[in-house]
Amino acid sequence: MKRPKLKKASKRMTCHKRYKIQKKVREHHRKLRKEAKKRGRKKPRKDPGVPNSAPFKEALLREAELRKQQLEELKQQQKLDRQKEQNKKRKLETDPDVELSNTEPVKEELGQRKAKKARTGKQNPKRLYCQELKKVIEASDVVLEVLDARDPLGCRCPQAEEAIIRGGQKKLVLVLNKSDLVPKENLENWLSYLKKELPTVVFKASTQRKDKRKSIKVKKKAAPFKSEVCVGKEGLRKLLEDFQKTSGKAIHVGVIGFPNVGKSSVINSLKQEQICSVGVSMGLTRCMQIVPLDKQITIIDSPCFIVSPLNSAPALALRSPASIEVVKPLEAASAILSQADAQQVVLKFTVPVFMNSLEFFTSLAQRRGLHQKGGSPNVEGAAKVLWSEWTGAFLGYYCHPPASWTPPPHFNESTVTDMKGGFDLEELEKNNAYSIQAIKSPHLASSILFQSSGLTNGVIDEKDIPEELPKQKKQKQEQGESYEDVNTDQGIVDEEGDDESLDMSPAEEACEAPPEKSQADKQSAPSFVLDKMTEEEDDAYDFSTDYV
Repeated sequence: MKRPKLKKASKRMTCHKRYKIQKKVREHHRKLRKEAKKRGRKKPRKDPGVPNSAPFKEALLREAELRKQQLEELKQQQKLDRQKEQNKKRKLETDPDVELSNTEPVKEELGQRKAKKARTGKQNPKRLYCQELKKVIEASDVVLEVLDARDPLGCRCPQAEEAIIRGGQKKLVLVLNKSDLVPKENLENWLSYLKKELPTVVFKASTQRKDKRKSIKVKKKAAPFKSEVCVGKEGLRKLLEDFQKTSGKAIHVGVIGFPNVGKSSVINSLKQEQICSVGVSMGLTRCMQIVPLDKQITIIDSPCFIVSPLNSAPALALRSPASIEVVKPLEAASAILSQADAQQVVLKFTVPVFMNSLEFFTSLAQRRGLHQKGGSPNVEGAAKVLWSEWTGAFLGYYCHPPASWTPPPHFNESTVTDMKGGFDLEELEKNNAYSIQAIKSPHLASSILFQSSGLTNGVIDEKDIPEELPKQKKQKQEQGESYEDVNTDQGIVDEEGDDESLDMSPAEEACEAPPEKSQADKQSAPSFVLDKMTEEEDDAYDFSTDYV
């Protein structure tokens, strides 16, 4: 007997019910459209970033870029550590007969590295800077002290020069960088003053002036250096090649100087590659970095000098790599303004005549559109703008050299003669004359006269750096936590080809992340540096946010 087929339920319904359902669906869709309209656009908008009128824009962008580089360094270091551990495990698995004694050194090595990282994390990062600087001076045959041509005397550190003289058979050469920001007459006067003591090279590093808020990001393969024409590169390179031929051996050239003078930009210009990270932040270089120029010449980049707190207020404001948020901007900018010619400052910034610094900052804030809530001028923001432009690489100002030449106390006639030995000074003088003619210098009327505060004292011995107080450490930790939110929210795009190559900028000089070391770098490095090159990758991130 066949089973009866079950009839399927009919989908037919009355018109009243069907129209009712359609009405409910229309109301539901209308409700969704209304809510979406209240929320705004359906697609998420891109973060527009910090507006140009914000007074903290440059500082925020610098901190966000620095944090981004630190995170990338940490990821790369973790990846390298994992690869090393996997390689060690594979070796143990392929050789099952290996005794336990062979695995003990591996554990000891890991323990030593962890202990070293713990020590470096607790140690004051300024002491690490001094240690790195000492190693650069000891490993160098020729030391290039990079000076800012706008204030050459203020960029010289007598403590560092004295340490080089005590080092023995080492040569010291002065490099007048940023020579295109001072009038030619002033540049010639400084050249004639400085060459009485040491060989001096007129130099203008390659820079890109498209956007000074962006920085060059170091890649695994260095890209060709496309930027403005470099002046003085041939003269400096010829000077080093002649000294190398005279000495008859491969030489190491150390590059030292205060923050914001352009050490890494000079190296990039000589190498014609983006080999060193440069940016608007002050003091990007944190550890010694080896760059082979050719088979016979190797350049060593170094961290910046630590400025002594005993210097004058203008020297501390211009040479100290302190954060704009930590140091009071009004005090620093007022100290800089007190050393500048008031009439030329009025013409340069197009503000009315002022009686004091507060009146100037009020006028500058109104001129630049810096206002607080309620419409009052943002005086502190205007002070940061002045500080930022004065320590940047675009504002033209100059200082007069001393009327009479007097050698510093750590120099004497025999020292001057020894430092000039081995160099072709006649060829150098011809190259400097050609460089001065090739540089497009500003007119004397469009530059600001600045009164230099003289030699800037630095701290070379790590023993002279005091230990940080617990309150200072807590403040730095709080600042680091506050900037983490900014770094995650702020969208920063690094251009690969058209990036800014300004070497250092206002107020922070934090420091350059070292690029990955190639095999050529390791082969050309001194013996004591080979262990350093692997250990620095572990230690670079530990104190990257501490030094302000």
